[in-house]
Amino acid sequence: MFMVIKMEKLFKKLNIKPKDLKLYTTAFSHSSYANEHKAKNDYERLEFLGDAVVDLAIADYLYSNKKEKEGEMTKLRASYVCENALYEYSTSLGLNNYIKVGHGEEKEGGKYKKAIVADIFEALMGAIYLDLGYATARNIILKIIVPYIEDPNIIFFNDYKSALQEYVQTEQKNLHYELIKEEGPAHNKTFTVEVLLDDIVYGIGSSGSKKEAEQEAAKVALEKIAL
Repeated sequence: MFMVIKMEKLFKKLNIKPKDLKLYTTAFSHSSYANEHKAKNDYERLEFLGDAVVDLAIADYLYSNKKEKEGEMTKLRASYVCENALYEYSTSLGLNNYIKVGHGEEKEGGKYKKAIVADIFEALMGAIYLDLGYATARNIILKIIVPYIEDPNIIFFNDYKSALQEYVQTEQKNLHYELIKEEGPAHNKTFTVEVLLDDIVYGIGSSGSKKEAEQEAAKVALEKIAL
C-alpha cells in the first residue's frame, strides 16, 4: 500500500489514472527484489513490451514530422531510445525513487545503475500500454521524448553500429557481432561482445546490455579503422 501511495505523485506528473495498480508495482520490481520476496513477476517482461511500444511511438513521430529517408530516421530513432537516452528520461521523472531492489543489489547502488534505471522507463511504458492503451502510452512517450528530439543541442550518442555498417557496405566486407562472455547474476549481468570484419576481430565492448556492448565494440572498431 505504501508503494502505491508513493506512486501517486508520479501518476499525477504523468496525468494518468491507473486501473491495474499491480502492473505498476511489477514495473518497478527488479528481479533481485522479486527473488528475495518470492514474487511471481519482475519488470523484465514489461520492459520487453515497453521497448516495442517506445520504438513504435518514436518511429510514428519521426515518420509524421521529419522528412529524412529511412536510414536517417533509423539513426534518429536509435539515438533517442538508446540506454543513455532512456536513463535520462527515467531520471528526469525520478523513477529511480520507485525502484524496488533486493538488499544485495541496493548495497551495490542498484537504484542508480544506468542499465536498471533505463530499463525501468521501458517497463513503465509497458505497464501504461497494458493498463490504459497505446494512445495514452504514445501521448506520454511523446510528451517526454519529443522535447529532446527537437532540441538540437541534445545528442545522446553516436550510432556507432550504423556508422560501421555504412563502412562495411562501402568496403564490401562481412560484418557480424558475437557474444563472447556473459557474467554476473541474472539481475546484474555484464555482456562482452566482439565485432568481426571478414572474421577478424576489430573491437570488443562490454556493458550491462547486449545492445550497448555492441555499440561499444563498434566504436572501438571505428577508432581502429580511422588509424
